[in-house]
Amino acid sequence: MKIILTTTSPSLESDVDTRFGRGAYFLIVDTDTLEWEAHPNPGVNASGGAGVQGAQFAIDHGVEAAISGNFGPNACGGLKEAGIAMYQFGECRTAQEAIEKFKAGQLAGVDAPTGAGRHARG
Repeated sequence: MKIILTTTSPSLESDVDTRFGRGAYFLIVDTDTLEWEAHPNPGVNASGGAGVQGAQFAIDHGVEAAISGNFGPNACGGLKEAGIAMYQFGECRTAQEAIEKFKAGQLAGVDAPTGAGRHARG
């Protein structure tokens, strides 16, 4: 299965980044082979729409699941519409730990926004 994770640097040993739309890097990992590639998040400094850009990035890379700390409403909506399952890191500190817990079925699934998003009011 191909998954995407948000991380603070471009490696499997990296700390996880809790922000889906504004995480520093996206790691795309094949959970069967553990082959992976790292990409700087193109929306990290966007003035708006980072969640939408992140969701589109995931769609463009053909992932089946996204793992992060929080998903704002725009990211959540885009991922959900594309049929990409969402999971939260929980207590995981590194990407490698999150991958292992995902493969073991130990991450909590998400079906609604878990964060307000950057431009949310209220």
